[in-house]
Amino acid sequence: MSWPDVTVVDACVRRDGRGGSPTAVTDDDPAATDADRRAVAAAAGTSHVVFLGPGRTPDGGWPVRFFTATGELSGCGHGTVAAQAVRLTRTARGELNDRQHTGGRTFETAAIRRPAGIEVWFDQGLVALRHPAPDERAAPGLTADDPHPTDAPRIAAPGAPRMLVPVRDRSALLRVRPHLGRRTAACQRYGLLGCFVYVPPVGDRPGAARMFAPAIGVDEDVANANSTGCLAAHLLDTTGARTVAIEVEQGDTLGRPASVLASARRGPAGITTRVGGLAVVRDGHWDGDRTVLDA
Repeated sequence: MSWPDVTVVDACVRRDGRGGSPTAVTDDDPAATDADRRAVAAAAGTSHVVFLGPGRTPDGGWPVRFFTATGELSGCGHGTVAAQAVRLTRTARGELNDRQHTGGRTFETAAIRRPAGIEVWFDQGLVALRHPAPDERAAPGLTADDPHPTDAPRIAAPGAPRMLVPVRDRSALLRVRPHLGRRTAACQRYGLLGCFVYVPPVGDRPGAARMFAPAIGVDEDVANANSTGCLAAHLLDTTGARTVAIEVEQGDTLGRPASVLASARRGPAGITTRVGGLAVVRDGHWDGDRTVLDA
């Protein structure tokens, strides 16, 4: 199947514009099958592909779908950053405030042109938190000798649940070595998206994290924005603060330094979060046969 041009976006770059998660973005084709969509991820050489749907949903949302080489995702944070960055570049505006429809939910988005790229924010919605059951605690399948001294794993679900696993410091984070086979089996058994291993922010210093999600075809993610929102919700819940705002650095072990921002607040319905990142839309594109990228 032939596709229109695919734009590659570095989503959630660092403040100086470096790194980010390479994400393919293209207009969806109603005649395409999901197998066609999965194939784009492998062909474009990116872990995730964003498909921008035509028209709008009845509630005013712009349809957006996310795929990896193994299947469709109900949501993707850095993919949302990439999607809205591309949508803004297709206009002459300096800012685009809109609504996106993904995974059965419509939510607010904002994209703003900045000197270093396009800053995107989106409302993640409610994040449900719970403690893992005893048998779930062994699910991460990680090799790490430095658990965090005061914190414990948590299951967080802004939709798809994932496990948040704290470690003592950045050195311990770098030493984490997941057993991907056990990690995949555990995620499938317990219905988890993956495992977000993190060092919490301290003072003005950003936190750091690594996301392992082999069950969806992503052994290690460069930037997992939705999990950063989950971490903000967890920190709000455990500290008792009224609001929490964090920055989490990711991707260093993959040579793609990334950064995700998130804030959380408690409301009548529970904890809601807002997630953001800076995106750089590359000049190059994937033409359906080969990758043409101009950094």
